[in-house]
Amino acid sequence: MQFSGKNVLVTGSSRGIGAEIAKALAGYGLKVWINYRSGAEAADGVKAQIEEAGGEAAVIGFDASDEQAFADAIKVILDSDGELSYLVNNAGITNDKLAMRMKLDDFDSVLKANLSSAFLGSKEALKAMSKKRFGSVVNVASVVGETGNAGQVNYSASKGGMIAMTKSFAKEASARGIRYNTVTPGFIATDMTEQLSEKVREGFIANIPMKRFGEAKEVAEAIAFLLSDHSSYITGETLKVNGGMVM
Repeated sequence: MQFSGKNVLVTGSSRGIGAEIAKALAGYGLKVWINYRSGAEAADGVKAQIEEAGGEAAVIGFDASDEQAFADAIKVILDSDGELSYLVNNAGITNDKLAMRMKLDDFDSVLKANLSSAFLGSKEALKAMSKKRFGSVVNVASVVGETGNAGQVNYSASKGGMIAMTKSFAKEASARGIRYNTVTPGFIATDMTEQLSEKVREGFIANIPMKRFGEAKEVAEAIAFLLSDHSSYITGETLKVNGGMVM
């Protein structure tokens, strides 16, 4: 994988898919800024793993849904490295319940954590990357942003909105040499999916043409491609990483 920039910020990268994204990008030679909102110890652990493998990383704690905090974090990166080359908006939460039982706060909190944070990151990255007229942003959405899902009205809305928002950013930023794309992971093997009963797992897998859950590393590699020079003529697109669930 070839990269013309030198660093990347990955929000929500102290654990799960975010941590795999950070480690994969560090493996390709990028300095990775590992973001966390809570759980500094886990973020430090990811940094240690990257450095043990010969990569370069830094830890930066802030709430990605806080406008001033995100702007301040970008300033820290620019002061340190002189540029921000790439951004992965991965931070997010779930708060699942049926729509009839969902309060407005339940809806708004998920949109703030997932969609507003991606908006803030995309906006601040556009400002920073415009100076060099180069950069690439990948927003991590979800298959349910394309299909919807019972019990996830809030989460589906946040991820569907992210897909549309990314296209709009791509149209505004293309003339500045900055690309915006989205990945939509399907069912990925994580700590959460490991807690599912065997019957529930089998039910999910029955609807996946490849007959297995994806691996976090497979999502990370798709993101690396979209950030890299290998996708230099791709912007405003949605790359599905779902084993064929949505064709």
